[in-house]
Amino acid sequence: MTVQGACDPRFTQVAAEFEANFRHRGEVGASVCVIVDGKPVVDLWGGEAAPGSPWLNDTIGHVWSCTKGATALCAHLLAARGELDLDAPVVRYWPEYGVHGKGATLVRHLLTHQAGLPALREPLPAGAFHDWKLMTGRLAAEAPFWEPGTRHGYHALTFGYLVGELVRRISGRSLGTFFREEVAEPLGLDFWIGLPESLEGRVAPTIPADPPPVPPAFYVKAFTDPTSVQALLLGNDGGYLAESDSREAHAAEHGAVGAITNARGLAGLYRPLSLGGDGLIGREHLELMSLTLSAGTDAVLAVPTRFAMGFMKAMDNRHLPPADSEGALMSATAFGHSGMGGSAGFCDPAARLAFGYTMNKQGPGLGINPRGQALVDATYRSLGYQQVYGGIWRAPGH
Repeated sequence: MTVQGACDPRFTQVAAEFEANFRHRGEVGASVCVIVDGKPVVDLWGGEAAPGSPWLNDTIGHVWSCTKGATALCAHLLAARGELDLDAPVVRYWPEYGVHGKGATLVRHLLTHQAGLPALREPLPAGAFHDWKLMTGRLAAEAPFWEPGTRHGYHALTFGYLVGELVRRISGRSLGTFFREEVAEPLGLDFWIGLPESLEGRVAPTIPADPPPVPPAFYVKAFTDPTSVQALLLGNDGGYLAESDSREAHAAEHGAVGAITNARGLAGLYRPLSLGGDGLIGREHLELMSLTLSAGTDAVLAVPTRFAMGFMKAMDNRHLPPADSEGALMSATAFGHSGMGGSAGFCDPAARLAFGYTMNKQGPGLGINPRGQALVDATYRSLGYQQVYGGIWRAPGH
């Protein structure tokens, strides 16, 4: 195992935990990036991208639900410009969406996982997730699993189509194109929602997680009740989860789970937000982005979750069975998103911090797993923060 890159002496704890991930926590290939006050203080990578191939400076990989943060940012850019009203009915922008009791669904319900459409009931054809028109049409015609706005449940695979369709209808550009032109290119990010074929050779294939000794409640429900929303979510995806490492999947614009990047790209995405918007978005709107609007037991994941509009907030599930226990231990002012297997990106405007972590070997649980959490914890310790009740990190002097 070889770790390369740069680390400011103030953040040697992060480097030590990154190396410990390889020695003690089963890491195979990974990258971590920490930006403070707009400047990189940690930029490390190491291990293997594939058997016999080292993880390089420009290796990229599938970051799964970290994609949601990028998609949410696209919607917030439109909202900050006055083109998207977060309190308006979805049908103002997407008239076909209003059937089967969805006419009162608000835009913010899509962003806060309150829309009631985490899955589809009728079987999807093979490759359906690569067909934007098919998926948005099916979602528009679907009846919600609960009354929109009355509860929240993680829209793991549908979030990108729901929010992304608003971006497409308002901007006239596909989600991936809008993200590239309005976010990735201006910020100089190696971050893709719809990967060009020319970059395919740099992608580190995903290595699935080892089966947990105690399955999370979400999976127990999915495999014991075939009529449940959990079973539909996992089993009615047109084969996407089984072929997510294919060229076709990488090329498609999956706004919930499909982004390809590395830690530098994730931290770079959140860098402007860590600096009060930094010209990308206004400070007043940035405050709105960080508000917790959904909290409590998740109707899909069956564990407590907390969400702002499109972003995860700090949550502590360590009291639950081991497979559910990771959560996301950040500060109260932080927001971002983790991805299946443990990748994570977030910002903490109060600390002027942006963070990114990616890897190819997935870990257990439904949040930031122990490898990523060790890096987050070391980052906050390096900034002088202390952990208080509920695992939340608290700034010095507070």
